[in-house]
Amino acid sequence: MQNMPKQKTHIAQTIKLVTPQQGVCISSNDRGFNYGDGFFTTAKIVDAQVEHWPLHRARLVECAQRLSFGELDLSALQQAIAEYIKTVSLGVLKIVVTRGEGGRGYGLPEQSNLLIVLSLLPFPSHYAQLAQQGIKLAISPVQLASQPLLAGLKTLNRLEQVMIKRAMQGQDCDDVMVCDYHNNVIETSAANIFAIKNGRVFSPSLQNCGIQGVYLQSLCDKLTIEFTDIKLEQLLQMEAVFSCNSLMGIVPVTAIDGMQFELANSLVLLHGLFTKESAC
Repeated sequence: MQNMPKQKTHIAQTIKLVTPQQGVCISSNDRGFNYGDGFFTTAKIVDAQVEHWPLHRARLVECAQRLSFGELDLSALQQAIAEYIKTVSLGVLKIVVTRGEGGRGYGLPEQSNLLIVLSLLPFPSHYAQLAQQGIKLAISPVQLASQPLLAGLKTLNRLEQVMIKRAMQGQDCDDVMVCDYHNNVIETSAANIFAIKNGRVFSPSLQNCGIQGVYLQSLCDKLTIEFTDIKLEQLLQMEAVFSCNSLMGIVPVTAIDGMQFELANSLVLLHGLFTKESAC
């Protein structure tokens, strides 16, 4: 995958802490507001700790490098986060990074002043039930465009996901399966997917589009996952399918466009994989 060149100039950074109740004032000239020139990550907070923080941190670093944001001041960011969440027992932390103000039109400013906004959100109460009861998926009529330069990154450009959610309002489902224009399965509206067949674990290739999720990345340390192109008809032939992200963890898929997957069987197969890998 082709990477953008790294920006060599020093990056001055501003960190603003904000809760949903306080609101935040962002300049109308901010490049994140005007062009979606930025990126973000969303993490689960448990007992004042960011779950999978090393992977969220790595995501921020990769986004900054590939989008030519320069080097992030991770030490200052981690200190700010620790102070911000020190009384949070359960919640959601969102970290948004924009290139700040500057530049003429799309052109980059010679010196960026990054804006990093932290916000806290309540943890969705229904997520605890999803892992037990599973979710039903429909097929989204909205397909993802290919752009290898941005593939895998969680940028602020999320209009495709907005259109996916809009179309989903007319579909009878808990979430939707999203494909690209070559009819390869990519992800759901807000999560990665993986599937099991004959004791092997498969997940869609994200070389041309889609988001490389933190939770999916964490699973790569526990399971042997084969990333490959997967057509919808191939996915429907799998023994079990799962959705996952850093907030809800692993959720079994019980149906895809009418094709049923037995919940109990899916959970047994998943447990068997973890047991097998831990014994190796």
